[in-house]
Amino acid sequence: MTGTILGAPDISRAITRIAHEIVERNDGAANVILLGIPTRGLPLAHRLATALAGIEPAFDPTSRTGALDITMYRDDLHTQPTRTIGTTTLPEHGIDDSVIVLVDDVFHTGRTIRAALDAISDLGRPAAVQLAVLVDRGHRELPIRADYVGKNIPTSRSERVDVHLTEVDGDDAVILRRGEDA
Repeated sequence: MTGTILGAPDISRAITRIAHEIVERNDGAANVILLGIPTRGLPLAHRLATALAGIEPAFDPTSRTGALDITMYRDDLHTQPTRTIGTTTLPEHGIDDSVIVLVDDVFHTGRTIRAALDAISDLGRPAAVQLAVLVDRGHRELPIRADYVGKNIPTSRSERVDVHLTEVDGDDAVILRRGEDA
């Protein structure tokens, strides 16, 4: 059994809300850098940057958004098929003393974010690292929590949450897959 949990308008509202929360928590966005975790965290980071620019006109979405490839920091490399190493792109001035907001689509065990934190520590010394996710589905295996969540979707371990984004999949939706569909 499958079901759409969030549609395009819901995703858009969640991004707008998260952008406002980021501005509020950080007293503006002047020191914020968004780093999207490919694949779907990167387009979400770009959307979030556009929303931040709508709130804070001085925020430049192009120069304050980057990509963080975590491939070589994953703890499951020995069990997964060979992966292509992606590209990490950072703002020209780097990440030192900035507030980094990691952006990902689904927050599950916390292992992806642990890998991202390791990658960041090799790239510089930010003032703070925060986490924004579209969906938090629970089942944490590490003591990591999200600072900004679009939607909490409690799931069982047998369920799967699929995020579709127009930039990657041609449509916007969050789909919960149960049982044999998962």
